[in-house]
Amino acid sequence: MNAEIIGARQFTILVFLYSIGTAVLVIPAVMVGEVKQDAWISSTVGVVLSFLVIKLFISLANRTPNLSFVEANKKILGKFIGKLTAVGFIIMTFISASQLLYYIGSFLQTEVMPETPPVTFAILVNLALIYATYLGIEVFARSAEILLPVFSLLFLIFVICISPEIDVKNVQPILETTASPFISGTIIFMSIHSLPLIVLLMIFPSAINEHKSAQKGFYIGTIAGGAVLTIIIVLCILVLGVTSTSSRTFPSYALAQRISIGNFLQRIEVVMAFIWFISIFIRLYLYFYATVKGLGQILNIKDHRQLILPLAMISTAISQIIHPNIIHSTEYNKVTWPLFISSFAILLPLLLLIVAKLRKINPAEKDSNTINERVDNEENNIN
Repeated sequence: MNAEIIGARQFTILVFLYSIGTAVLVIPAVMVGEVKQDAWISSTVGVVLSFLVIKLFISLANRTPNLSFVEANKKILGKFIGKLTAVGFIIMTFISASQLLYYIGSFLQTEVMPETPPVTFAILVNLALIYATYLGIEVFARSAEILLPVFSLLFLIFVICISPEIDVKNVQPILETTASPFISGTIIFMSIHSLPLIVLLMIFPSAINEHKSAQKGFYIGTIAGGAVLTIIIVLCILVLGVTSTSSRTFPSYALAQRISIGNFLQRIEVVMAFIWFISIFIRLYLYFYATVKGLGQILNIKDHRQLILPLAMISTAISQIIHPNIIHSTEYNKVTWPLFISSFAILLPLLLLIVAKLRKINPAEKDSNTINERVDNEENNIN
């Protein structure tokens, strides 16, 4: 299968929308439940600390600029151990994709179509996912460019329309939270916002045409995505209050329901739903794409597209049993997920970076290589 190459601008857009993901709906409740009215401060600290996470990812990626994350595991740790860690990474992305299907079904059934079973939504979304994955990352990246202005416009409309409902008293007193929940809230925020960006090493920088510009885009997209999430958290606190935000499953959707302009423009929560669906589908696609491409590289399959249909079918089934209810899902996001993602987004990259330095594995080619040369190298690395 021919190697796929995307532009640095397209990569920045993917980082931005991916870093928001499903968090735009679920993270306000989790954060406010943990840090109360100081949740926006905790999320701001999380965005700043994400600089270190992205720096780690870039440092590792620069060691093997022509390889995906799965291929880098095999090259740095050896075929046996590298395949084991790569399999663990693929399991993580596959479970995460299934979990996002669960969120889609749960949200649409709870808020939009209560009489429709969640599996119906999972199947419909998976049909779109199968088609998008078959077309490849290049086509999907161009689609993300089209969706970005739509996302930005809807988000701006949402912020402007909800602003009259703000009550500054809801955010007071400031800095009342103790250190322990504050740290816990920051970790939870990063586990949902920036740590999952490890998945993008499946395309960065091996599938990017301008490495240096893409590095800047990595930082820019992460900061912009963190800013959007922080704004959502602040608005939930200012409008709904701490108690209401922490007790709701999807507080930002409830926030959109509060919009009322002159008793004429009301019930425009579909705006928030569409914003969420754009960002969550971007994250779902990249999780699933990483699973399909990574598994194909582990099994040495030249055309990984033949894995799309069976993996999509399995993912749909898993999405129906991964969480028995929304309470289990919330606890998973607060307790299990931060530990799970940290092992692949912090511990594994650190291990790979240390081993690469000890083995003196350095990039064989400079960024000045042409796109065609990098494409040829990638094709040669796929057996």
